[in-house]
Amino acid sequence: MTDRRTLLGLAAALAVLPLPALAQEVVLKLHQFLPAEANVPAQILDVWADNVERDSDGRIKVDRYPSMQLGGTPPQLMDQAIDGVADVIWTVVGYTPGRFPRTEVFELPFMVSDAEAASAAFWQMFESDMQEEFTDVHLLGTWVHGQGLIHADREVRVPGDLRGVKVRGPSRTVNRMLETLGAVPVGMPVPAVPEALSRGVIDAATLPWEVTGSLKVPELVEHHTEFEGPMLYTLTFVLAMNKARYEGLPDDLKAVIDANSGLEFSVFAGRTQAAADAPARQAAVDAGNTVVTLSGPEAQVWRDAAQPVHEAWVAEMEAAGIDGQALIDRARGLMDGYGG
Repeated sequence: MTDRRTLLGLAAALAVLPLPALAQEVVLKLHQFLPAEANVPAQILDVWADNVERDSDGRIKVDRYPSMQLGGTPPQLMDQAIDGVADVIWTVVGYTPGRFPRTEVFELPFMVSDAEAASAAFWQMFESDMQEEFTDVHLLGTWVHGQGLIHADREVRVPGDLRGVKVRGPSRTVNRMLETLGAVPVGMPVPAVPEALSRGVIDAATLPWEVTGSLKVPELVEHHTEFEGPMLYTLTFVLAMNKARYEGLPDDLKAVIDANSGLEFSVFAGRTQAAADAPARQAAVDAGNTVVTLSGPEAQVWRDAAQPVHEAWVAEMEAAGIDGQALIDRARGLMDGYGG
């Protein structure tokens, strides 16, 4: 009888003890270079992270580290994913020049007309043509931004207006284009742009509209040159995961990551980032800045001037054993055939 009373008392005592909170099975560190309130973190990366947490019923938690809070510089993000400093990173592929040469097909001048179509093509070509370049990571998404344009301290209407102008360039391909157009390219990651403009290190910057607000670019320069039709340039982005971290997940949590990755996510990301251009553009107009929009013959002058960049890239790829023209043709075919 004593044993029974003891057991009942023990059971009652256990019943009133607070149950431990269910701990996350997996905590992923997501690292990137922009402030948390910028468009890509707020509208794309947070959406991805929130969906993963929800779809895993809370078994995955994504800790978000903006503005390089885990240390290092933006060009080091890919290696941080490979080395496990971060579990997931978002980065500009061109921050590591020459390392992922096939992705540069989407950065060629006047190559892309629609960010959504290009983002879809990028994922499809990653699967068919680029996997060997990303064997050290597990890719979750690939996309491009909307139109890259020129933000300057002077009006720019013709390529000659760039002669001798120090222009921030974000990647090897864009820097080559700027040099071909007569500018002096100055390579730097996007977080360095505001200080470089304010100190006169650069006179202009190539950026998409959507990021100009968070960088306060319309407060630092008053002139913006954009193009109708094919874009002056775009940049390629990837959301990448440490390979061992992904492979070490249980199958059901891998399935959660997979369901929030790939073609559909890439298209969402490209579409969302490009959609953020219009409000940022309007903010520059409202601030009284001058926006020059080039089309028709005026834009054709720029396309003709930039054509040597295509030819040089194809020759460079050929020297590396890569059929650059085939990549251009395939990218154009996929973008032209994109149906949404």
